[in-house]
Amino acid sequence: MSVPAFIDITEEDQASELRAYIKAKGAEISEENSEGGLHVDLAQIIEACDVCLKDDDKEVESVMNSIVSLLLILETEKQETLIESLCEKLVKSREGERPSLRMQLLSNLFHGMDETAPVRYTVYCSLIKVATTCNAIAFIPTDLDQVRKWITDWNLNTEKKHTLLRLVYEALVECKKSEAAAKVMVELLGSYTEDNASQARVDAHRCIVRALKDPNTFLLDHLLALKPVRFLEGELLHDLLTIFVSAKLAAYVKFYQSNKDFIDSLGLNHEQNMAKMCLLTFMGMAVEFKEISFDTMQQELQLEEDQVEAFVIDAVRTKMVYCKIDQTQRKVIVSHSTHRTFGKQQWQQLYDSLSSWKGNLATVKTSLQTLSPSA
Repeated sequence: MSVPAFIDITEEDQASELRAYIKAKGAEISEENSEGGLHVDLAQIIEACDVCLKDDDKEVESVMNSIVSLLLILETEKQETLIESLCEKLVKSREGERPSLRMQLLSNLFHGMDETAPVRYTVYCSLIKVATTCNAIAFIPTDLDQVRKWITDWNLNTEKKHTLLRLVYEALVECKKSEAAAKVMVELLGSYTEDNASQARVDAHRCIVRALKDPNTFLLDHLLALKPVRFLEGELLHDLLTIFVSAKLAAYVKFYQSNKDFIDSLGLNHEQNMAKMCLLTFMGMAVEFKEISFDTMQQELQLEEDQVEAFVIDAVRTKMVYCKIDQTQRKVIVSHSTHRTFGKQQWQQLYDSLSSWKGNLATVKTSLQTLSPSA
């Protein structure tokens, strides 16, 4: 990617022009180039460039892009410290100080560098931070597959990998992209091992609470397999998650009666929890039974008689259960329900179903060949 330059002159003259411009804006910097070379000039220019970010002058974008263009032609070993310094300046600028310009500069820098350059990690993290402050995360690549590739390309150590994933997660949450955020958090928690799982306590806690709170998240059994979540076994939060994974509504009600303050401290809404547990309990019933009477639903889901039909309609809207209401016989006829958990038993059921279909298809094929020998 080509980055706009200040003017078409030598690097030394370009640095001199930058010094003069920044000094004219009030920065404390000499107009004379350093004897230490271009990287020293850039270090001093970057240190004084704050004045540009506070200015609405149309020339500022060209000036700042000129700094970026000079950074990109430096030797790799001289780039890292200067890039980190510029990123720090761009991130720490006060709210309202040209966020779109700062994003553009960071984007130019990011895309102008070699794709495998490790320092791209710093630029990308800075880009996310700035984008989050101005609600522009939609313009930043956050696809999990791409993030995974960058983690590999940049050869990130464990700490940086966790920092990057956590940053992406927080940005997606801030911008209301809950589904994408949940996937990133699962990726983060899944990257911990038995040896360091205890260090992910805060992340595991946030992941569970956000999953429970999200009105569109119903399948939670995968969280129990994550090592940082397993590390929480024996704690109230883990007990609560287990209830949402596999228990019935009555179990949640009992838990709430004994731990009301704990539920409140998590920022969870009891009525919303009840609604989600009603659906989860119904999903479990629908897997086990193809016909469910209104009386059974009233008892298991703690519904009034006049609430049953409205509940079923809402349940079908989630697409977790497919069924129809038989008002005459006061029952629900189930055609399909999503399993709340998918373990060995469910895999065996799937295997048996596929084997049965395979056998039926073989029978149909044989019958057709009998009727039409040339087929």
